[in-house]
Amino acid sequence: MNLPVPAPDLPGPVPDLPASGRRVLVSGASRGLGRAVARAFAANGDVVAVHHGTRAADARRTLESLPGTGHVLVGGDLSDPAEVARVADEAAEGLGGIDVLVNNAAVNERHPLPTTSYEEWTETWQRHLSVNVLATALLSHRAARDMIDRGVAGRIVNVGSRGAFRGEPDHPAYGATKAAVHAMGQSLAVSLAPYGIGVASVAPGFFETERVATRLTGPEGDTIRAQSPFGRVGRVGEVASAVVWLASPEAVWSSGTILDLNGASHLR
Repeated sequence: MNLPVPAPDLPGPVPDLPASGRRVLVSGASRGLGRAVARAFAANGDVVAVHHGTRAADARRTLESLPGTGHVLVGGDLSDPAEVARVADEAAEGLGGIDVLVNNAAVNERHPLPTTSYEEWTETWQRHLSVNVLATALLSHRAARDMIDRGVAGRIVNVGSRGAFRGEPDHPAYGATKAAVHAMGQSLAVSLAPYGIGVASVAPGFFETERVATRLTGPEGDTIRAQSPFGRVGRVGEVASAVVWLASPEAVWSSGTILDLNGASHLR
C-alpha cells in the first residue's frame, strides 16, 4: 500500500536581500566574463568570492581589481565533487555565507564528430558534463542549502548559452550541457521559490573576451559580427550587467527565466 508522503514544512514569506552588501560567489572568475561579473557585483557594493580552477595568477589580478574590501579568493577543480563542496564551503566561510551564486565556470572545447576519435569524444563529453552540469548542480545545492539554513532569500544565476537553442556543430557537448543548465535552472526556480530564492539564467551569444579575440580578426570576425543585425558582438559588461540585475531584489519575479543576450542573432 502506498502511503501519502507528507508535504514539506515550507517557510513563510522570507524577507528579500538588500540591493547591495550581499555575499557573492562567482565560479570561473579568473578572467573574461567571470572577471567582469565579479567587478560588477563589487562595484554594486557586494563582497565577492573569486573562484578559479588553474589560473591562480589571473584570479589574483581579478581580486586585486575589485573595489571595496572583504573579497576572497577560492581555488578548486570543479570536475571533482569533493572540491566543489570545499569551494562552496570556503567561500561561505570567507564571506560569512553565500547570498548569491553565479555559476559561470564552464568547459568549451572544439570536438566536431566527423573528425573526433571515439576516445577523444568520450573524454570531451565527460569533461563537459562534469564541469558544466554536475558542478553547477553541486554548487547550487551547497549554496541553496546555505541560504535555506540561514533564512536568506538568495539568488542563483546560471550562465548558459545561445548555443543551447541554435546548436553547436563544432562544440556539441557545450551546446547540450548548456541546455541542461537552462533546464536545471528552471527546475530549481520552482523548487526554491517557497524559500524566497530566485533562480534564473542568461543565454549569451558571441561576446568578446581575451580567449576569443583572435577569432574576431579577418574574415571570420566579419562573419561572426554579421550574425547580429547590430553588426557587432556582445560586450562582457552587457552580460555582467544582466547577471547583476537578475540577482537583484527587483528581479525576483523573473525567477525561472532564460534571458537571451545575443543582439537579435537568434530569436526563439
